[in-house]
Amino acid sequence: MENYQSAGLNKGETHKEEMEHNIAVGLDIGTTKIVAMIGQKNEYGKLEILGIGKSKSLGVHRGVVNNITQTILSIQQAVQQAEEAANVKIEDVTVGIAGQHIRSLQHSDYITRTTSDTVIDDDDIDRLINQVHKLVMLPGEEIIHVLPQEYKVDGQGEIREPIGMYGGRLEANFHVVVGQVSSIRNIGRCVQSAGLNLEGITLEPLASANAVLSQEEKEAGVALIDIGGGTTDLAIFRDGIIRHTAVIPFGGNVITEDIKEGCSIIEKQAELLKIKFGSAWPGENKDNEIVSIPGLSGREPKEITLKNLSKIINARMVEIVEQVFAEIKNYGHEVQKKKLIAGIVLTGGGSQLKHLKQLVEYITGMDTRIGYPNEHLAGNSEEDLTSPLYATAVGLVLDGIKRQERKKNEFRQSQQVVEDKIEDTEETQIEEQEVQPLKERQSFLDKLTQRVKDFLDNAE
Repeated sequence: MENYQSAGLNKGETHKEEMEHNIAVGLDIGTTKIVAMIGQKNEYGKLEILGIGKSKSLGVHRGVVNNITQTILSIQQAVQQAEEAANVKIEDVTVGIAGQHIRSLQHSDYITRTTSDTVIDDDDIDRLINQVHKLVMLPGEEIIHVLPQEYKVDGQGEIREPIGMYGGRLEANFHVVVGQVSSIRNIGRCVQSAGLNLEGITLEPLASANAVLSQEEKEAGVALIDIGGGTTDLAIFRDGIIRHTAVIPFGGNVITEDIKEGCSIIEKQAELLKIKFGSAWPGENKDNEIVSIPGLSGREPKEITLKNLSKIINARMVEIVEQVFAEIKNYGHEVQKKKLIAGIVLTGGGSQLKHLKQLVEYITGMDTRIGYPNEHLAGNSEEDLTSPLYATAVGLVLDGIKRQERKKNEFRQSQQVVEDKIEDTEETQIEEQEVQPLKERQSFLDKLTQRVKDFLDNAE
């Protein structure tokens, strides 16, 4: 199409165009569905969704790619739909990673500085973080995320930002997220083979959290539970910092599977039953409420009582919520200074199950609400987009925009450096290598993205 504008960082003109338009693309590769979402910030700083594409995910099991060809096709379908809806050509995407291979651990580490007469700077923090990176992992595992919790300088604790302080010994507690590097490379491979450029990788629980949680909730202490098709992701925040993450390898699909087995019906019917009549609270249904399901090719229809249906759903849902609650207890929710005052926020497709909020409150004793991704969306967004179903996709678009703003700042800073050099020196004396753009400290996810890209380029 001639009138396509580009939605990816390209060379030259596209780079400038991108800088102005700030279009970002989130690609949520889930177990049930793959969503491609194109968005940009409007003049009020809110996210405007330009187009969305959705396809059935056929090559992903519990958040992990198990069929590359199928996944590539599903990605291409979703991307094509989004491109047609937004009239934009997609090049760069920000992808979410989750799946049962993700685990997290707490770790403390320290460095001794050569001199305590100078102030702590970015290099010291980099040195400390890189030290954490040397932790010995299980075979095939790699550190995805290193999140500093709080710092200590010369034994003085509870420091949030040590830069600019004097001190000889710098230590910190870290939340370390670990995952299978082959699973992440497979996702990178699928994205690349679908003709897209991997702009960034983000942890899905973090993306969902950015989309549905307010800053006040993150400060007060909150647990975000994202119930997807194949996995349930947990992210715990307190004092504005992520404190704990976990991925539980069960989601909405297991419930469908249970209904299919328990009622001896096909999967399609089980899924419809769950969505239309399903409830997580058996007491809600009366014994005489019955739904009739057409039999297969001329067979007699099946009659299922709604009470039995909700008993099946309740049994599995209790299991999932109890596993999540065990993780919340692991984090230390019962300790006074770790209390989660804002309680629990449920999001993801599975959070739309009737009476789930009541069940979660009953099991955990914590305040619960359903999280809709409308915190950052423009006011005129379609109702469909504010569904918990799209929380991760919205979070990935927000992450993509943040990345671009960072690149924009680096670009501006490098321009400034050039201008300052020109003022200070005779133009003829300026050598190209002297003018280095200023770079922000790269996050581990940026480094991971780079490593995955390098691996894929070399593997060609």
